[in-house]
Amino acid sequence: MKPLFWDVDFASLSLEKSRGFILKRIIDRGDTLAYDWMKDRYHVDEIKILVLSSRDLSRKTANFWSKYFGLDPNTVPCLLKPYTRIPYWVSDN
Repeated sequence: MKPLFWDVDFASLSLEKSRGFILKRIIDRGDTLAYDWMKDRYHVDEIKILVLSSRDLSRKTANFWSKYFGLDPNTVPCLLKPYTRIPYWVSDN
């Protein structure tokens, strides 16, 4: 798994304390081997909860996992229309 965590001190990661970070990284960038490693250490429901609550997964990742789990895409934050603020100088008039 170390190559997936190239940008952090791998030895300092904790399966428990770094749970969200590890799960996000593996579901976003991992392969089948990484997924097998992940499901041996974390419950599949944790992955579902992450997909249903995270706004910082790629659309590609969110789409894959929503289909994989049979989730309604309208309940997956990363698949919803992104929030765009209207600049204050734009008016409705």
